[in-house]
Amino acid sequence: MKSTRQWNLKKSQNLWGWVLITPLTLGLTLWVLFPMGLSLITSLLKWDMISKAEFVGLKNYIRLFAGDQLFLQTIKVTLYYTVLSVPLQMAAAFGLAMLLNSKVRGVGIFRTLFYLPSLLPSVVVTVIWLWLYNTQYGLLNTVLGGLGFNKIDWITSPSMVIPSFVIMSLWSIGNVVIIFLAGLQDIPTTLIEAVKIDGGNAWHSFRNVVLPLMSPIILYNLIVGLIKALQLFVEPYIMTNGGPVNASLSFMMLIYSNAFKYGKMGEANAMAWVLFILTLLLSGLVFKTSNSWVYSEGDNK
Repeated sequence: MKSTRQWNLKKSQNLWGWVLITPLTLGLTLWVLFPMGLSLITSLLKWDMISKAEFVGLKNYIRLFAGDQLFLQTIKVTLYYTVLSVPLQMAAAFGLAMLLNSKVRGVGIFRTLFYLPSLLPSVVVTVIWLWLYNTQYGLLNTVLGGLGFNKIDWITSPSMVIPSFVIMSLWSIGNVVIIFLAGLQDIPTTLIEAVKIDGGNAWHSFRNVVLPLMSPIILYNLIVGLIKALQLFVEPYIMTNGGPVNASLSFMMLIYSNAFKYGKMGEANAMAWVLFILTLLLSGLVFKTSNSWVYSEGDNK
């Protein structure tokens, strides 16, 4: 009798478990797995979304790596932006979080001010910076001219356009700052005090307490920032349209152009899968190296 009740209870729990995860499972299937599967199938086709699709196998992938200079240029541009922007964003966000973690009067106002810009839509932010970067009447060049410096071709120079996007990316680090700040406030003050009792200074506290305990959060923000940087699209699309001379043509821009401008849906999906694999490889590399610098509770290192 007891075993029958236990079996019925277990069956009821399993049933309710499936009921509760059904919305998530359906959403994952309909909005993630199905589109990914359809994209993978389409990447093996020659299809302009109007005429009948033609199966071409791996030719779309082979064509990309067989000397497509525009494709290689987009990889170069995207990686260049990622390498510059992600470390700078991480350092700036961490530094701001350290400052905002100070116990000073009005710190709540400063936290709000630094977070508010990240709430603006990316299109609005891009339009604002398009004015700031304007060579003739932009605010930045106006200030430089007033100080006696030469004007800078922020987004019209091939050598400056990506660094300009990197500087602009600091506008939206509010979310990263908040995550770092939450982690800093979770660090036990007793550990900081123990370092001071042992004769340590602020650097010793930062190096031996703050950094190790913040390393899991640094890893999280690093992965999220990496994925976001590889999907650079709005800024070059609105501000430069990939120019000058393709110096800001990102991977996502070429995918968009192939799919919706040139009607090469097969090649566009092939590129999307290349970007997906590239993102997995870079994220996997970060996770692989994290064993040597991410601290977890219970580690002996």
